[in-house]
Amino acid sequence: MIYRQLFHKNGAELPPVRAGVIGTGHYATAILTQSRAIAGLDIRVVADVNLEAAQAALRLAGWPDDDIVVCDSRTAALRAIEGGRCAVVADALLMMDLPLDIVVEATGVASAGALHGREALRHGKHVAMVTKETDVSIGPILKRLADREGLVYTAVDGDQHGLLIGLVDWARELGLDILCAGKALEFDIIADPPAGRLVCNGNALELPAGTLRRYGPDPVPADASIHRRLHLGGLCGLMGYDVTEMALAVNGTGLRPDIDSLHCPVLRITEIPEVLCPRSQGGILTHSGVVDAISCVRHPDEPGLAGGVFLVVGCRSDYSRKILREKGHISNRRGDAFLIFRPHHLCGVETPITLLTAVRLGVPTGASEYRPRYDVLMRIDKELPAGAVIPGDKDKSVQALMRPALPRADGNPIPLHLAAGCRLRVAAPAGATLTWDMVEPPASSLLWELRMDQDRTFLGTG
Repeated sequence: MIYRQLFHKNGAELPPVRAGVIGTGHYATAILTQSRAIAGLDIRVVADVNLEAAQAALRLAGWPDDDIVVCDSRTAALRAIEGGRCAVVADALLMMDLPLDIVVEATGVASAGALHGREALRHGKHVAMVTKETDVSIGPILKRLADREGLVYTAVDGDQHGLLIGLVDWARELGLDILCAGKALEFDIIADPPAGRLVCNGNALELPAGTLRRYGPDPVPADASIHRRLHLGGLCGLMGYDVTEMALAVNGTGLRPDIDSLHCPVLRITEIPEVLCPRSQGGILTHSGVVDAISCVRHPDEPGLAGGVFLVVGCRSDYSRKILREKGHISNRRGDAFLIFRPHHLCGVETPITLLTAVRLGVPTGASEYRPRYDVLMRIDKELPAGAVIPGDKDKSVQALMRPALPRADGNPIPLHLAAGCRLRVAAPAGATLTWDMVEPPASSLLWELRMDQDRTFLGTG
């Protein structure tokens, strides 16, 4: 890591990076709290429609009540920050004319992210896009707008797709071949043999005697890892937001999914390179150069991978393979697929690196070449009547799928985050993949407008 050398070229003392944060959920609160320990980062403007939530986040960051000022105008906000205090606003657009270098969009709402991202760029500010719902829908067109203005639009360090893009770029610069890149789901599955059960995020699954042998320590055949998923039922599972993060990694790296729903096997860390490599090397993948996800299973005394990211890589040189084997890197039994993993993602705690890199170096920590290669689509598991409000990616009745991006047209699938919250024009049977013609367009939507611009720019229609 050479961030310090890059941020302080020739020992120069640089003014702090001035950032504004929109949204004060779990992720953004971590940015606020960690920023107080970073001399080069100054966050004094926070926006949230829930003013109480914004104030609570700032208190967690160590701001005393007397230095937290609720403002309803640009003038009031400017007065607060010039006086060394922190301005809280309900309307994020008030911060666009304030002296800020970068805006962090962390509302988690696709339409809000579209508005805030575009307006920040129009006002000459870099954008750190935490809201993956916006990014997967219209991120490429926002980055195109940023590039035209000499600004940075970027995914962030701390979220899994941003970290995975960085790990892929690092491996490619070294000349390693990416067989598979992926993430672990948020919570490990803990195998507890004495108790005869598996536990994940406080939920337990009691197992028949002898069944736990399927979960290690002896490695299982590659295809058996998929059967584990079926055996676990609802104990853990891939959610729409997991597929969204992998689609962002695809759009930022040029990798692709092996199947549209992802394999998402249940694996011990040591099994990853055996299973997530091409069939020609003993794994389950039809292709190399793909993305996927896993549920990590482990015993209580073992390290885990919950929320971490990983690569399965190959080397073109026999000598390089020899080095990796001799240095003890986890490999498949053939010795031609190796695991490289980062067992942590620190959420907003490490996002300040993105903010400093964007402003001081003028480069993204996310993708530098970002295209709408794949969309996240929606298959519904239950029948919905005409007029029903379409659920979002946190609803367990929605299955998210990743397929090549197509422009808006009747019969073409509609991206999940453009459909969510809209109403159905017609009844949708269980198992249907929603299409553009099945969805009632919103009366006015910048998100949809920017998506049309993106289709015209990158897909030649829309």
